[in-house]
Amino acid sequence: MALAQTQFHPIPPLFDEHSRTLILGSFPSVKSREANFFYGHPQNRFWRVIAALTNAPIPQSVAEKTELILSNHFALWDSIGSCSIIGSSDSSIKDVVANDLRIITQHAPIERIFCNGSTSLSIYRKYIEPTLQHPAQLLPSSSPANAAWSLERLIEAWRIIL
Repeated sequence: MALAQTQFHPIPPLFDEHSRTLILGSFPSVKSREANFFYGHPQNRFWRVIAALTNAPIPQSVAEKTELILSNHFALWDSIGSCSIIGSSDSSIKDVVANDLRIITQHAPIERIFCNGSTSLSIYRKYIEPTLQHPAQLLPSSSPANAAWSLERLIEAWRIIL
């Protein structure tokens, strides 16, 4: 059986002074940590959903992904700054230290915050919302583990971010 290992979030937040909508994951997957960029697992549907919503081609490179996020006034990060985790399993997360979202909110006019999946939202509500005083809304997870949601259903549910 694999043991939980303490991991530190390796990816800086993605935002600029025009970002208005913040999308938070829980914690980067093993593939994302290896790629040092958000939603690096090829089966994660995040980039396909965002491309469909913005009528853009599915981005392939980090530069294309960055451009897609920033040109649509989005910001990306995760609720968790460090934790003990087994592989990429949200259900194994323990010993959470939340990210300090003021890094983003003090430099961008964030109007709305969305959490990609219930783990992100529960961490946000427990550790971040009490100090940030900004509610977040739940989005169904774009993770391949959320197999109950088809790509089409995800796109429709995520339309709220526009």
